[in-house]
Parts: sequence; structure tokens; C-alpha cells
Amino acid sequence: MKFKIEKKELSYVFLIVLHVFLGILIFLFPAIAKLYAVSIFGFGFFYIIKTKNKNNEVLISSAYIVSAEVLLRMTDGMILNEVAKYSVLFFMFLGMIYSGFSKNAFVYWLFLLLLIPGVVLSTSSLDFNTDIRKAIAFNISGPVCLGISSIYCYQRKISFEKLKDIISSFSFPLITMLVYLFLYTPSIKDVIMGTQSNFAASGGFGPNQVSTLLGLGIFIFFVQFLFNSRNRLVQIINVGFVLAFAFRGLVTFSRGGVITAVVMILVLLIVLFFRANYNVRAKIGTIIILAFVAGVGVWSYSSLQTKGMINKRYANEDALGRKKQTQLSGREVLIETELEMFMDNPILGIGVGKNKEIRKKETGIDLPTHNEITRMLAEHGSLGIVDLLILFLAPLILFLNNKQNILALSFFTFWLLTINHAAMRIAAPAFVYALSLLIVQIKIHDQTEKITD
Repeated sequence: MKFKIEKKELSYVFLIVLHVFLGILIFLFPAIAKLYAVSIFGFGFFYIIKTKNKNNEVLISSAYIVSAEVLLRMTDGMILNEVAKYSVLFFMFLGMIYSGFSKNAFVYWLFLLLLIPGVVLSTSSLDFNTDIRKAIAFNISGPVCLGISSIYCYQRKISFEKLKDIISSFSFPLITMLVYLFLYTPSIKDVIMGTQSNFAASGGFGPNQVSTLLGLGIFIFFVQFLFNSRNRLVQIINVGFVLAFAFRGLVTFSRGGVITAVVMILVLLIVLFFRANYNVRAKIGTIIILAFVAGVGVWSYSSLQTKGMINKRYANEDALGRKKQTQLSGREVLIETELEMFMDNPILGIGVGKNKEIRKKETGIDLPTHNEITRMLAEHGSLGIVDLLILFLAPLILFLNNKQNILALSFFTFWLLTINHAAMRIAAPAFVYALSLLIVQIKIHDQTEKITD
């Protein structure tokens, strides 16, 4: 077994320990979260300015703040609710100033232009008592963040080594969040009361968003294990984190994040399988078997800790074992109302932020959208259809023409599945989507050989 750690891996382990300690500090002294938030933005800004974005430092800084967003929200570290999206936007603009962008990214400029009519319409259609600025910002900040990030990333060439650095940047705030969650709820058995989404197991914050980031953590550390673990000790650490994120993701009782992670990993393994030689395919098969065994182990432990409630949750049953009437925790009603709004206003839609008002008047349900696809249809009408076609087709066409970004389809999957259960309330789906548009320069056989090196 190779336990000798190289300098880069030693730095990785040091940063892991640092972020574990940071999670403990934030739990003990919550005020540190605000200082952490300011430090992230300040360091990212300084990092980009100092390097002049010569090696796409914008992506490193953005990945870090995207991963930290939910932690900062659950610890009241956010100065502004949408500060992560605004920070990513600011970093991307800085990156464009230093490094420009592809002229072929015009398709995403078109995407942004097609959002404007819905915004203009909302200024006259929203109720007088509604805070128009907040209503528009809540719904449009995600798509704008996606559009600007995509313009920066579209056909931008980076090395696979740099992509691994971006993955590492994702990982560190996720570790801090994981530590905070274990400290916040050390005993899962004490907080499980039924099969509904569990706030107590989610750091007292929204289980849907926490599950989304925990699911991302499962995938991030699986990628770290495959491609960024030349040393047995580092492999063990990364596998340990995969299992820990899987357990905490399951016990949020919010299914979206965990299911998304599983699909992302399957997509990655399929891509690797079809791009690898015979010997590497055999190794990938071994990894699939081991991953399945590990998954069964985590599920069994989670079932034990939740007194079998997690089994009922994923079987869509209540605590008494009765089948629930709704398959999507009531989101069907939100989807149905938004589709009706689109049918009634198919050209320009109802305007950004208007769907919540109409739904409350017609059904009494005072909830924002959970599905970005039906929101786009309802609020932007036919222009929303065009925008969705751009979002679906552009990364797929790009991947077919250049398959060296082996993580592209997994990134695309994260965006697609996340926006169907959590819309774009956090920056993660917008930024991760943009990463699917990168042109990654990689020697595929060299990298797949590293899987079991």
C-alpha cells in the first residue's frame, strides 16, 4: 500500500483538516460564518486580480463560493440572500475582462435577451403590494447567473488537471458543511419522527437545498477518488467522505440530491466505460460492484439509524406504511398550475415572479416554484421554450463534437435533475451547468488508468 504523500496531496489533506476545524468553529461561534462569507469573496477577488485570471482562477473561486452557499445560509452567514449568485456573476465578468469569451457563445447572449420581455412584463403585471425587485430577483437571478457563467465557459479550453483543481475547490466548503451537520445533529435516531423531509437532520435549514449540496458532495468525492487519489491514504479519505455524504444526504429525507448523485455517478461510469480500453473496462466493472456494496452498506446503516423510516420514505409511504397520494411531495400541484398558466398565456407568459401570486389566488397555495422548466414556460411563454431548447441542446451538441470533457454529461445531469425539484434557488445548478460547456484537454487512457492506480 502506498502511504507516501506527495506535496500536492499533502496540501489537499491539510486543507481538509483546515475545513474540518472551520466547521467546528462555525458550530461553536456562529458569528464566524459572516466573517467566512466576506473572506471567501475578498480572497476570490484578490486571487483573480493578482493572477489576472491566467489559469481560469475565476472558476476556482466560483466553485468554492457555490459550495459554501448552503452552509452560509443555514448559519446566517449570508449578508444578502442571493450573494452567491451575485458573486459568481461578478467573478465571471472579471474573468471576461481578463480572458475574453468565445464569439460562438452568442447563443447564450440570445438566451439572456429572451429573458427580458418576461422581466418587463412583470413590472406591470405584479400586484401593487408585491416587492417587485425581490420578486424578479428571486426568479431571474438563477437564469442570469447560468447565462453569464455559460458565456464565460463556452468552448473555453482548460486542462484536465485544472478541472481537477475546480473539483477540489468544490470539495472544501462541502467538508465544512458536513462537519457542521454532524455537530448539529450527532444522533439521527433522536430526530426522526416520520417520513417527511427532516429539518433537524439538515442543520435546521431547508432539506431540499441541503440534500442538493450533499448529493453534489457524493459526486465530487467520488471523482476525487477516481482521478485525484494517487495515494492509498488519500483514497481512503475520499471514499470515507463519499460514504459520509451519502449517509447525511439520505437522512435529510429529501430524495432529490441523493438520486441526482447516483445518476451523475452512473453517467460518468458509462462515459468512462465506452471511452476506455478492455483492461480499464474491467476495472470500472469492479468499481461499480464495490460502489453497489458500499451503497447497500450505507443504506442499511441509514435504515438502522432511522428505524426503517428511510425505507418507507423512498417507497413513498408514510410512517404507518401507507402509500402516499402524491409522488413528488405535493410538487405536482405547482407543476399543474404553471402548465395551466402557460396554456393561458403561451406567447410571452405571465411575467417573472407572477406565478406565485396567481397560484395563491386560484388555489390558496402560497409557495414559489420548485420546477424551473415549468416556471420558464409559465413566466416566459414561447420565449421560455426557445431558452429551454438552447439549454438542452447546446451542451449536448458540444459534447458530441468534443468528448474530452468526461464530466460534462454528469454536470448537465446535475443541472437537469436539480432544477426539477429545487428550481434555481441556489447558484450550484447554474454554475455546474456552465462547466459542461468547457473544452477539456485530456488523454483519456492516461486518466482512466489512474482509476485504480
